[in-house]
Amino acid sequence: MSAPSPRRWTALALIALAQFIVIMDTSIIGVALPRIQEDLGFTQESLSWVFNAYVVAFGGLLLLGGRLSDLFGARRLFAAGWLILLAGSLVAGVAPEVWVELTGRAVQGVGAALIAPSALTLLMMLFGHDPRELTKALALYGAAAPAGGTAGVFLGGVITEYLSWPWVFYINIPIALLALLTTGPLMPAAQTQRGSIDITGALTVTAGLGAAVYAIVRAPEIGWDSPQTWLVLAAAVVLLGAFVAIQARRREPLMRLSIFRTPDLAAANLTQLLLGGAWIPMWFFLNLYLQQVLGYSAFPSGAALLPMTVLIMLGMITIAPRAINRFGPKTTTITGLILLAAGMAWLSLISPDGSFTADVLPASLVAALGMSLAFIPSLGTAISSARPEEGGLASGIVNTSYQVGSALGLAAMTAVAAANGAAQLGNLPALTSGFSSAFIGASAIALAGALLAAATLRTRRTAQPAAADETATSRT
Repeated sequence: MSAPSPRRWTALALIALAQFIVIMDTSIIGVALPRIQEDLGFTQESLSWVFNAYVVAFGGLLLLGGRLSDLFGARRLFAAGWLILLAGSLVAGVAPEVWVELTGRAVQGVGAALIAPSALTLLMMLFGHDPRELTKALALYGAAAPAGGTAGVFLGGVITEYLSWPWVFYINIPIALLALLTTGPLMPAAQTQRGSIDITGALTVTAGLGAAVYAIVRAPEIGWDSPQTWLVLAAAVVLLGAFVAIQARRREPLMRLSIFRTPDLAAANLTQLLLGGAWIPMWFFLNLYLQQVLGYSAFPSGAALLPMTVLIMLGMITIAPRAINRFGPKTTTITGLILLAAGMAWLSLISPDGSFTADVLPASLVAALGMSLAFIPSLGTAISSARPEEGGLASGIVNTSYQVGSALGLAAMTAVAAANGAAQLGNLPALTSGFSSAFIGASAIALAGALLAAATLRTRRTAQPAAADETATSRT
């Protein structure tokens, strides 16, 4: 095995920054949404597509990103992803109308789909030599994800308040340029592999996911009994079924279906899917409650969620690793999901004349602690369960699980909120009722994740990344 890179901790800073940015880009638009809606003409129901255009492209193409990382090398894909993210950010910032904005967001998602799995693969290459170092690296990497999501709200508030909403996209440009300049010197080169690229599989899974999200988001507006709703849902089922069939037949599939027979891998990925499906709707509707009901402007709305950011970072870096070492990943994951469910159930008690200190702060801190405890052990279990030569695929799958859960969870909770009054702008009781219903739904998703983890995850003291040593050896 080759010696550890002396620059591995500096490289980890760039990897964590990458994870921070790709997740931040899901949330930094949150505070800016009302301004984007006003300037470009989005409806209340279609506004969630500023989020979903990014997440559908991101989640739908992550498997392809993981496969390309294995074939062409993680370092190359990492750099390519930053270049595409830069281009999408520029388009989204200059967008004069709805379709251009959504195109830019989708291009950003494509870039993120290349960055995320290659970043996780690079982390495994750099730290796979020592399970203790890998645990620390994963804690820092994991903290970057929800911290990026929550910090994005604060940054979005600052930018929207003191600059203008296009700058929530332009902020990516200098960061992408910095990443492109430093990737070569910091990141290890990997041996490329021979193999084919399953473009058909990538297109069917992305189209299927997009159709499912579109049908769920549109259903409250056109009706769940509308033929259009069920035709689009049927198309989504057919496309996703075709993806599974293609994977089963291809000699070199985008996703080897038998990988899910690996102990704990399927369970950990389902946990990540439900975790994303609970967390993202909570963030989305909490931000709308602060602005549209409590009347916060952009900057105070972003600042209101800073306590969550601080607690998540502390929780992931200090509390979660200690809990995993003492109680094991299964117990820590279940505890985190239960706390997340409790925090969102508490948030559902919001009122039209509520306040930040009474209605938001304590409940959001409970939810944040739950997120910090659930994310790290489920992520570590998912990526440590795969074979060494499928590190990119495992990274792509776990990132896909979280992003698909985020997109479907937000789509479903958008439908729930709209059905319970959230489409009635200016009607504070109706808006509050809709947002409260979304929090209850998200809480149920988190509770389902806890029950699933209890039933399917194996009881282990630590999520030892047994494959990591071989991964680092074979790729450096």
